[in-house]
Amino acid sequence: MVLRIGNASGFYGDRFDAMQEMLTGGPLDVLTGDYLAELTMLILGRDRLKDPRTGYAKTFLRQMEEGLGLAQERGVRIVANAGGLNPTGLADAVRELSARVGVPVRVGWVEGDEFALPDGALTANAYLGGGGIAACLRGGAEVVVTGRVTDAALVSGPAAWHFGWGPEDFDQLAGAVVAGHVLECGTQATGGNYSFFAGHDVRRPGFPLAEVHGDGSCVITKHPGTGGVVDVGTVTAQLLYETGGARYAGPDVTARLDTVRLEADGVDRVRISGVRGEAPPPQLKAGITRIGGWRNEVVFVLTGLEVERKAELVRAQVEDAFGSKGPADVKWELVRTDRADADSEECASALLRLVVRDADAEAVGRVVSGAAIELALGSYPGFHVTAPPGKGAPYGVFSAVGVERGDVASVAVLPDGERVLVPSDGVRTRGLEGVEEPALPEWVGDGPTRRVPLGTVVGARSGDKGGDVNVGVWVRGDAEWGWLVHSLTVERFCELLPEVGGLKVVRHVLPNLRALNFVVEGLLGEGVASQARFDPQGKGMGEWLRSRVVEVPVALVGAG
Repeated sequence: MVLRIGNASGFYGDRFDAMQEMLTGGPLDVLTGDYLAELTMLILGRDRLKDPRTGYAKTFLRQMEEGLGLAQERGVRIVANAGGLNPTGLADAVRELSARVGVPVRVGWVEGDEFALPDGALTANAYLGGGGIAACLRGGAEVVVTGRVTDAALVSGPAAWHFGWGPEDFDQLAGAVVAGHVLECGTQATGGNYSFFAGHDVRRPGFPLAEVHGDGSCVITKHPGTGGVVDVGTVTAQLLYETGGARYAGPDVTARLDTVRLEADGVDRVRISGVRGEAPPPQLKAGITRIGGWRNEVVFVLTGLEVERKAELVRAQVEDAFGSKGPADVKWELVRTDRADADSEECASALLRLVVRDADAEAVGRVVSGAAIELALGSYPGFHVTAPPGKGAPYGVFSAVGVERGDVASVAVLPDGERVLVPSDGVRTRGLEGVEEPALPEWVGDGPTRRVPLGTVVGARSGDKGGDVNVGVWVRGDAEWGWLVHSLTVERFCELLPEVGGLKVVRHVLPNLRALNFVVEGLLGEGVASQARFDPQGKGMGEWLRSRVVEVPVALVGAG
């Protein structure tokens, strides 16, 4: 007995017609949508300040105008966390839509993830598990909307309902959580954002689905005829995305990533098996967002000769104009995009980026825009900026905290209005097992080498978790793995990526995946919404690492 669970959204703003594509492209039992991220909660929080009736992902409701009838015709249940900060409001809106389009539907929702706002906070939400989703489905819901649940709960909840798993079925739940993690980012599992994209047609990758079995194993695939690719590499990349060590902790179970086994199971099919699970942690993870202050940015274009001196001049002029009224935090970065003797003006130009922050909106508004624009006729030759500076905008801050399970009352509201309290702790029959230090393969590195980009043999994917960034790297063969695990140490990682210098970096070894996962603590400041770096989510860190030139054994890359 197989449960076919598809995904139609990896974030708020994903491909709009994905729901229709998934519902019409092949058989499904459940279609999920992940609309929430750390930044999304901040966006929804600001929406709710303007109108208390909002706070949910409006895109989902527009998709359901057509999707509701398609799902009803095909017997597909819809499960989405699009409720955001107002799952009750979204459930009401779905029922109103149902009446308007003449498609009767039974709607359930999960609430209770919000808790008392700390001083100065905009949102405060615990990450709930799949128990509330399972309860709604058991109660006959055909559409389930939730607030802040873990991304993987969108799969583990329906799987627990379908197979009748209990809270002590750790291995089965862990397998479903791993499947959920692969599906949660949509087309990242089918060739999107993939290091080795050049070998496949990924212009319009299809969305993924998982064929989940009763023992927790699954096959990751996609509808026939859709674009992209599903292979061991694409699944490995997504397994490493925004994870850390061997233990992947969630509210229902702790999945052991060091037990995951991947194998090809035909064209565009990858089997995941062997996943072991342990008891979940005693606390729930929670996310708190707040407005951190005000931010403004000006990008000066420096063209042609003497770029460094031009940058020094305009920097001195702007800071002199600031005087004592300047912003509290001022950062400059010169990006040398220019080339000598360039055959186009753009290729002859470098970018000087000014970013300012302050708790006072006035300090990043006219003070900054005036200082920049009033120099237009009295600064370096060729003065111009990429866009006129504005008034400044608020930026957000995300922080992760732990909350006691008893402090959060997860409630499943069934289609008939019955409210079911979801237990915060189930039967814990097995405690945490020790994570053994993995045995490393032997490697004798005394042969000839070539200087090539690391990405010649290594794939990577990186992403954010609060203020931290993880960079997962993997290889596709045993010989490459023997070389990688011995050569890419923490020290070497820091040498290749100088921006992480001075920060704590932890390396995790995952032999079954032939992968290393590096977690860099604090690189992203106070989270993606604070925009501490030009790449605020660390998405490009993995590709930067792959671009660095290193000595690689000729046996792995050829004599060239």
